[in-house]
Amino acid sequence: MKILFLTDNFPPEVNAPATRTFEHCREWVKLGAKVSVITGAPNFPQGRVYAGYRNCRTEELLEGIRVIRVKTYIAPNKGIIRRGLDYLSFYFAAIRAGRGLDCDIILGTSPQFFTALAAKRLSSILDKPWIMEVRDIWPESIKAVNAVRNDRTIGYLEKKERECYISARGVVCVTQGIYNNLLMKGVPENKLRLFTNGANTERFSPREKDFELLERLNLKDKKVIGYLGTMGMSHKLDFIMSSMKKINDPDIHFLLIGEGAEKENLVRLKDMLQLKNVTILNGVTKQEAPAYISLMDVALVHLRKTDLFLGALPSKIFENAAMGKPLLLGLQGEAERLIAKYPAGLAFEPENEADFLEKMHILLSDKEFYARCVNGTLKLAEDYDRKRIAREMLTCITEWSK
Repeated sequence: MKILFLTDNFPPEVNAPATRTFEHCREWVKLGAKVSVITGAPNFPQGRVYAGYRNCRTEELLEGIRVIRVKTYIAPNKGIIRRGLDYLSFYFAAIRAGRGLDCDIILGTSPQFFTALAAKRLSSILDKPWIMEVRDIWPESIKAVNAVRNDRTIGYLEKKERECYISARGVVCVTQGIYNNLLMKGVPENKLRLFTNGANTERFSPREKDFELLERLNLKDKKVIGYLGTMGMSHKLDFIMSSMKKINDPDIHFLLIGEGAEKENLVRLKDMLQLKNVTILNGVTKQEAPAYISLMDVALVHLRKTDLFLGALPSKIFENAAMGKPLLLGLQGEAERLIAKYPAGLAFEPENEADFLEKMHILLSDKEFYARCVNGTLKLAEDYDRKRIAREMLTCITEWSK
């Protein structure tokens, strides 16, 4: 089985699509598949090429995966025009790089949506089937955060979205909500498969708090609510910052770690509100992440309030759960039902300050419930083991390639 995978994000980038793609591809290689990945020079989210890489066509072998990096227009993860040029440049560069490659099937992961369009085009050029992986309903998701307001642009993208669903041999959905959404759009059920995000339980597992790191960050004896991930428009972290202004308990501290389009605004908001109970740090590598998660008593996951996110299932749920961190979840719908099932934490209504503060205090004060949630997180991580999900997905890919 020769798999060609197109993705705009790949390690050493540390965001959710990069991690999911890499860990799946690595497992497929272990199972005997030959996997080639077309991606760009690592630069997300600041739009600066990482040290040791160049923005040109290069090749490397990463844990058995052939990684082909193409030259693109590089822009930070903010603004419409420059990001649009970034996406378009990857579309053309990926097609050029893939023309001469030998493969049995092509995968394109979306968003960003132009990776899927490139996979679709390569499918036609190489006369090979292709699979669309849908991690977020696009362009609906950019409408939800008002990133694009031009109706003609949205209409064009929705037309291209429908063409992808029609031409793809199969569609991989990352959440049940996405699966249901595509069914309602008329995508045949025999084309759809559900393969959720999961936990890498080898990297993320329970450990003692890193006391040296606690001391360095002045968090010793604090009850730490932590967020590690992208600081984007959809995460609405300014709401959390404003809510922290209402907390008078000096022992409660919010630790925010990551990069993204909204980070500068969050730093300014912290200064404006004079928040002494908030620490904002730069992003860390996947290797460093477990040490920082170990500092957390409660792990925060939050997305802005919109019906589109009722079907969201962020990957940070699984990473935090694998480390035994009860979740304070600013999401309703599918994610809320998941953590209630185990239980693995508490959910509050997104952008509802009173509900956020109430659920936070329950988690931090009810020791018996907290202990139940610790056990629940570990069971959740066990049930959503990423290796198992990758194996099952490879079986499906093999069937679709025939």
